[in-house]
Amino acid sequence: MQPNGFALYYFEIMSAITLQKSDKGWIIELPDDFAEEIGVEKGSIAVLYGGNGKIESEIIKPPSPELERAVERIHEKYKDAFAEMKRLGD
Repeated sequence: MQPNGFALYYFEIMSAITLQKSDKGWIIELPDDFAEEIGVEKGSIAVLYGGNGKIESEIIKPPSPELERAVERIHEKYKDAFAEMKRLGD
């Protein structure tokens, strides 16, 4: 069976993407053209979970501008506390 055009495109994109390991699975930052092709927001990431011979995925859309601003405010407000926590370690 020959792969269709989308499958070839997918494998071309995936070969150029670096996976990042996390404690929840593997994270892929989706290129904008690929996100558009599969119908998700630009800036989305995919998290891959594996087990029992299968791979499942979850698409996580990028944070809203409001959420980004809120995080920046919180970080600025508590930066000394965050620095101390970092110094002390997990």
